Amino acid sequence: MAGTKSSGRPGGNPNIKKHGFKTDRKYPLTENMTIRFDRPTKDALKAGKLPNWREIAREAVEKALAEVEEEENLKSA
Repeated sequence: MAGTKSSGRPGGNPNIKKHGFKTDRKYPLTENMTIRFDRPTKDALKAGKLPNWREIAREAVEKALAEVEEEENLKSA
């Protein structure tokens, strides 16, 4: 019976760390935010026209933040 105390292997999986999620990122992706799109953009993304759009969005935000930080560093120097 799935999801009950009596289901699964007694004692759990001793090798759970071996099968867990791993990342090669500097920081793991643990936080969520919401982004709003217009209907045509959402439909295009749902249709798979840009399969890795989430990663592209993350990279664009990181790039914009880096530019802002660079401008701030130039102003304070």
